[in-house]
Amino acid sequence: MRILLLVSRLIVGSLFLVSGLIKANDPLGFSYKLEEYFAESALGLPGLEPWALGLAVLACLAEIVLGFAVLFGGRMKLATSALLVLTIFFGWLTAFTGRCNDLAEAGTPMTYTVVVDGVKEQRDRTCVTDCGCFGDAMKGSVGRSLTPWESFAKDAILFVFILPLFVAAWRNDGIRWNSTADDLIYLPFGLALVAVWSWIFTWWGPVWFTLVGYLGYLVIKRIMQGPKAEWTSAGWATVITLLFTYWCYAHLPVRDYRPYAIGKSIPEQKEMGRPAKQQIFMLYRHKPSGEVKEFDANGKYPWDDADYEYVDRRLVEIEPGIDSPVQDFALTDQDDYDITADLLAEPQPVLLVTIYNVKKAAKSNLKAIAALAEQANSQGWYVYAVSASPFEAFDALRHEHGLPMDMLQCDEKTIKTATRANPGILLLQQGVVKGKWHGNDTPSFEEAQARL
Repeated sequence: MRILLLVSRLIVGSLFLVSGLIKANDPLGFSYKLEEYFAESALGLPGLEPWALGLAVLACLAEIVLGFAVLFGGRMKLATSALLVLTIFFGWLTAFTGRCNDLAEAGTPMTYTVVVDGVKEQRDRTCVTDCGCFGDAMKGSVGRSLTPWESFAKDAILFVFILPLFVAAWRNDGIRWNSTADDLIYLPFGLALVAVWSWIFTWWGPVWFTLVGYLGYLVIKRIMQGPKAEWTSAGWATVITLLFTYWCYAHLPVRDYRPYAIGKSIPEQKEMGRPAKQQIFMLYRHKPSGEVKEFDANGKYPWDDADYEYVDRRLVEIEPGIDSPVQDFALTDQDDYDITADLLAEPQPVLLVTIYNVKKAAKSNLKAIAALAEQANSQGWYVYAVSASPFEAFDALRHEHGLPMDMLQCDEKTIKTATRANPGILLLQQGVVKGKWHGNDTPSFEEAQARL
């Protein structure tokens, strides 16, 4: 039993630490995923959408603090109870998502009821295909996200490890606050497992973060004992988590897993996609016998035979298609002309100011952006704003703040993926991302030019 508890604490503590940090690294991205779930057509909780960012931060905080608590042995009754509730909830959520996708693929989607002008209507539910369990880290490191059912399996395995911790914590002797001997086991081996997860996700940030958490914990243990030390350690974990999360929110993610990270080539990634390979079969009815026969597309159809009549055709997928990670990156001007290919092939620098929603843009950053854009224009750079808002809305913003640029339209989700800021800045040259900045960190022209 002791070995089981040891292994369980190490696995659960390290995994929740890394999972929470990956989400805290990109709090806006996590909040966008929560908005997908809260949508009327998904879970039907639109009232929670304005609170998505706050709930995202709270979820990150809970995972990280609970991960530390399991490794430190702090308040284990509370910690294991919270972990059990979280795991059961996320297990239900991933199972709901998986079943929704299964029904949609089978042609019988889940539905929900809405009332329009006093009349009830049945509408298809929107299935969330990517559960967002590890943010974009799975795509950016392993190559793909977990499917909902794979995520459900992960939650089921976690439940198996958490359950004995929960039972042991609520027994008479319980799981106590680490002794010095316990620290010699749980701290180094916990850090080693964090390093394994960090290696898988190609980011060593969790290792450094865990070391900072350990340092505060060890200092606290030297100056206080008992429940006070446990709660103070939890407070320390809370402070460093909120500071890290706020930094990533007010600037940009420390580790960028997305296809628009600095150094990525958008044209090369566009070529990564390919359509599905399909085989066509034609169905004809033999009139004299009434028998329906199927003909391979490579063969000869009896289209000119008076004894046959066309019935239908059947498509069989031989090889599934692959979506390009940047397939939705399309820029159109006010005349509805797609200039994406031209800009991605342009040897001159292209400065894109991303404002996914004009009404929600942080106006305090626009003065510095206007100054950067003006200098870039004078040096022959191409400068555009990229937004999902109507052209008229951007025109009002441009005149109000003196923004020397025209606007291109793009899908809102694509803009949010490209830069986790509103506004943000992308610097491209021949389609390669040379620089990326949050509006709060708008560079000078010299700083931007140095990236080329």
